[in-house]
Amino acid sequence: MKKTHIFLIIIIAIAVGAVLSLVKDPRTYASFEHALSHPGKNFEVVGVLDTTAAIEYDAMVNPDRFSFYMFDENNQRHKVVVTQPKPQDFEKSTQVVVGGVMKEDAFYANHILLKCPSKYEGQGPAQLQIPEGEVNSNPIN
Repeated sequence: MKKTHIFLIIIIAIAVGAVLSLVKDPRTYASFEHALSHPGKNFEVVGVLDTTAAIEYDAMVNPDRFSFYMFDENNQRHKVVVTQPKPQDFEKSTQVVVGGVMKEDAFYANHILLKCPSKYEGQGPAQLQIPEGEVNSNPIN
């Protein structure tokens, strides 16, 4: 290879690396307290649903908005307003991740991710059950 080809490959590799560094994931995980101290900045808050508080959702008024209360990882409770339809089985979620901005006394989320209990949770691996009389001692015929 000529020196100019090697030089061009190096320049292209540097350019690709620079572009990829600019497109990195801008998500920042924080508590409600941290988000409150940085108004207008986007954060991801991880927490659990406060099951003692009512979930406000009226599909007839606005199907793309609902609100609830959640505890963050520091056990701080805040109201969360989501600008999306309420996910199915939302009340069954074991963990909630909301992304958005803290404004005044509420966290306004533009996306939500739920971790729900699995229907397979607590079960061991599936057992292969072969009916009696159907055991094949030579599986390769």
